[in-house]
Amino acid sequence: MKVTRLSVNINKIATLRNARGGSIPDVVKAAVKCQEFGAEGITVHPRPDERHIRYQDVRDLRSVITTEFNIEGYPSQRFIDLVLEVKPHQVTLVPDSHDVITSNQGWNVIKYEDFLKEVIKGFQQAGIRTSLFVESDLTQIERASATGTNRIELYTEPYARNYAENHEKAISPYVRAAKWALELGLELNAGHDLNLTNLRYFSKNLPGLLEVSIGHALISDALYYGLEKTIQLYLEQLQ
Repeated sequence: MKVTRLSVNINKIATLRNARGGSIPDVVKAAVKCQEFGAEGITVHPRPDERHIRYQDVRDLRSVITTEFNIEGYPSQRFIDLVLEVKPHQVTLVPDSHDVITSNQGWNVIKYEDFLKEVIKGFQQAGIRTSLFVESDLTQIERASATGTNRIELYTEPYARNYAENHEKAISPYVRAAKWALELGLELNAGHDLNLTNLRYFSKNLPGLLEVSIGHALISDALYYGLEKTIQLYLEQLQ
């Protein structure tokens, strides 16, 4: 029976802290609680302006992660240095420009293939599993395989946007993408705008899905249901 792991992205907790200053809510305590409540991983996405997760947060979190630590971000030299210092279980490379509010596209692997090969090689030599954030385009996935990455993470915002109108149509390109990735020997993650409404259908129908990373929707739902109950609700969608 396929089991998909839930990694909780705690960026939004850091956003709340930074809106007021100080240390409340405590992102380290939040990560510990997420794991206690059943989360199977913790994800952070530090950005250059540190508008939510700060680089020091990443360092502070390393010692308390007992499940899986996933660091997302654009591979600038500063980001690369941080990841090599902290040595998470997984690094997910995302093509964010410095001014985007949230991730809004996958890599153009064809354009950046040589750059990504070099970055991925460095991380893998340090014993860090790599994942590339990509869209469901089959050619891009094929070139992702050529970079040597261990995994890809499918960018699921288009699926989430179209889910209510037509479930089958929304997921069909992702099913094709997943099958192609598996054929190429890639492992598979997914994330962006997955929530309690669309997650079960996605997980049920996507072959080989190992991990989903969910932040904004899950932390928002925690305002209504509480963090412990919300994590349990998301885990139920993956069963």
